[in-house]
Amino acid sequence: MKQTPKGIRFNELKKVCELYFGSPRQSGSSHCIFKTPWPGDPRINIQNQKGKAKAYQVRQVLLAIERMELEHGA
Repeated sequence: MKQTPKGIRFNELKKVCELYFGSPRQSGSSHCIFKTPWPGDPRINIQNQKGKAKAYQVRQVLLAIERMELEHGA
């Protein structure tokens, strides 16, 4: 994911987010919004664009996972 954030499938990214952050607060629309244990960035808001995740959102998820692992040992 780190090396090629552009070709990640939305469903794969959603599964990773659910593993680290639980069920999305909002889903069913074009976006899935996940709650993080900190206020502000990096926020977890992913968007399905023709079955793929947007590359900048993949990078945001990776940053959030890094922060989660550093702060909470996840």
